Parts: sequence; C-alpha cells; structure tokens
Amino acid sequence: MTTTYQGMSERITEWFDADVMRPIADFQDPNQEWRRIFSEVLGTFFLVLVAAGGGMMGQAFPNTISRTAAVVAPALMVMAIILFMGKISGAHLNPAVSVAFSLRGDFPWWRVPGYIVAQLGGAALAALFLQHVVRVSAVFGSNYPAHGYSSWAAFWMEFILTVGLVSVILGTASGAQNIGIVGAFGVGGYIALAGLWGSPISGASMNPARTFGPDLIGADFSHYWVYVAGPLAGAVVAVAIAFVLRGPGGGRAGSGAAQGGLFTEVARPDAD
Repeated sequence: MTTTYQGMSERITEWFDADVMRPIADFQDPNQEWRRIFSEVLGTFFLVLVAAGGGMMGQAFPNTISRTAAVVAPALMVMAIILFMGKISGAHLNPAVSVAFSLRGDFPWWRVPGYIVAQLGGAALAALFLQHVVRVSAVFGSNYPAHGYSSWAAFWMEFILTVGLVSVILGTASGAQNIGIVGAFGVGGYIALAGLWGSPISGASMNPARTFGPDLIGADFSHYWVYVAGPLAGAVVAVAIAFVLRGPGGGRAGSGAAQGGLFTEVARPDAD
C-alpha cells in the first residue's frame, strides 16, 4: 500500500514538474519566444481596435468621429505601444515591418512566420471584438479603394506611404540616429501625417494585418491584394533606400530595435 502511494505521488510530482512548472519556467526564460509572440498579438490587437474601430464606430454613431480623428488615433496607439512594450518584441505590429527588418539583417528570418501569425491573429481578434460590441459589420473598419479610384491607384498609394513608414522605422532604429525609444514619436508622427493626406484614396493602411482582421471577420477579401502587395513592395524599396543611406544592417542598434531586449541576435556585433 505504501509502495503504491509512493509511486502515485512520484507520478503526480513528475506530471506537475513537466506540465506545470516547466512551462512556467520556459515562459519566464527570456530566451523563449512566448513573450515576443504575446506582445505582437496584444499590440496588433490594440492597433486594429483603434484603426478599425474608428470606421465601425462612425457607422454606428454617425457624425461623431471625423476622418482626422480616425487617422490620428491609430498613430497615437502605435506610439503608446512602442513606448510600453517595444523592448519586448520590437513592436512590429505589421508583417511588412517584420519582413523589412529581416531583409535589413536586423531580425532573424526564422522568427518572421511566428510574428506574422501573431499579428494576423491579434488583428482578427480585434475585429471580432468590435463586431460583437459595436454591432456593425467589420467591413466598415477595413480599407478599400475610394469610389472612382482603381485598385491600382490604391496600390500605388499604399506602396509610397509604406516606403515612407518603413524608412522612418529603419532610420530611427539605426545606430546613426540612435534615438532609442524616442523613435516612437517619429513613427507615430509619420502614421498620422500619412493618414491625414493619403487616407482618402486607400485608407492609408500600410499594414497587411490591419486590413486582414476586418476583411476576415467581415468575409470580404475583394481588394485585400492591394493591402498586401502595396505594403510589402514598399517595404522592400525602403530596405534598399536604407542600404543606400547607411550601408548594411545587422548592427547592435538596429537588431535591438527590431528584436526587443529578450535574447537579441546580432548579425554584425561590431557595427552600430
């Protein structure tokens, strides 16, 4: 009887260590990806909550939210997210940014799929939340080409706006500027500025995840290619511009900004 009790106790202890304590230790281990992934889900959730929420709230409560407010609010949210958790994951919040950092050599490619899945998931959760709470279709929170403008016109607008956005992100993350967390103001400021003049044609998404969430929940992907192809193409051009301006990436400052402060991988340790 005693032997049976001891054996059962040992099995319970082994199970507790393996299934409870070890996962907790893994999560607390800064080398693990869990905090980064959670950070990207949470950050993108709040970004889309505000970005898509402006259009949906405007539909539910007409004449309450101006276009200026609708484009400035996401910029302020991005600024806040970078300030409060940029050191965890780098606060990409955008597949185009993750791809750009990797092309630049500041972010390992093996992390990109997890980041993109987290960003898309956070965006979808935000759109689902809004649709249930605001009680209007998520399509009112998505991005579409303006009436009378073609998908290609919206593509070129998304392209050029993203060139500017990613250029600002890569520039403020580089060792040349080395402005650290203050880069949040540069990024947020650019998003507001781009939205103020560029949103009438395309919505100034500059972010495949931001558009994906409302499109998925609203079941309308009719123009989604614009908001994937435009930002990704713009990100590639911005990486080329960064190379012309500052040479190759992979230095400590850029890698730290792209990856956050948890087990940063530096491709060129001797570079800034």
